[in-house]
Amino acid sequence: MADTPLISPQSPATPRWRHYWSLMRADRPIGTLLLLWPTWWALWLAAGGLPPLWTLFVFTAGVWLTRSAGCVINDYADRWLDPHVERTKSRPLATGAISGRAALALFALLMLVAFGLVLTLNGLTIGLSFIGVFLAASYPYLKRYTHLPQVYLGMSFGWGIPMAFAAVQGEVPMLGWLLYAGNILWSTAYDTWYAMVDREDDLKMGSHSTAILFGDLDLVIQGVLYALFLATMALVGVRGGLGGYYLVGVAVATALVVYEFWICRNRERGPCFKAFLHNNWVGAALFAGIAVDLALR
Repeated sequence: MADTPLISPQSPATPRWRHYWSLMRADRPIGTLLLLWPTWWALWLAAGGLPPLWTLFVFTAGVWLTRSAGCVINDYADRWLDPHVERTKSRPLATGAISGRAALALFALLMLVAFGLVLTLNGLTIGLSFIGVFLAASYPYLKRYTHLPQVYLGMSFGWGIPMAFAAVQGEVPMLGWLLYAGNILWSTAYDTWYAMVDREDDLKMGSHSTAILFGDLDLVIQGVLYALFLATMALVGVRGGLGGYYLVGVAVATALVVYEFWICRNRERGPCFKAFLHNNWVGAALFAGIAVDLALR
């Protein structure tokens, strides 16, 4: 069966602003949600419930800005690869609708706005933000040199966790680092589903990913990653003093993960992409467990 693109080509008549909107993936919120849930996990745990509203706004807006900037710099780094990959060949940089210089300018603007928001927080949070910028800017280049860009994505996507604890508590306790470790496991796992979609194209172009590294053991290693993630999140509940409502959230998340393995059992592109998207509900279930448990103490 022939593969079908997961992203429809842009029309030549598309307004220029739509190309920039597409470059930031603003029309595809899944990446923002996958970044938002761990940030909200951290904010609620750090505050013991609803965090200060300004802090919540800064981190929520910062998630959208930094995810958008990450997509821009990712496409800039992959402009040599994307035209040859079925799923990405219609992206604005791949088609030439936006120049590399314009993409870099947009990346800088988004990061400056995000940094401006961070400047309203405490010194530790500002200092940690520099590490976040480095992680976001360097992540896209790892697929050229290592098979572990998915792990680095987890480090980058999860950096809002220690920043959130720093903003609320003025320090990053062990609970924050444990949550960060759990997010790295989760991000590595769900982004491997994404990498399995592109595995054939990546092999042809000499790109690297965990999907290629894992090979025929991909589903087995995915099972280990998800098991470690869920175990870590259970430990987060213990260290965070969470109770039964949170355990229900973990149980729901576990059932959702089992469903992902069921639909991906034949490693087909469409189901693997669906499993990647489905992780939004895993993150939402865990957040609901945290928020409800803390609210009903």
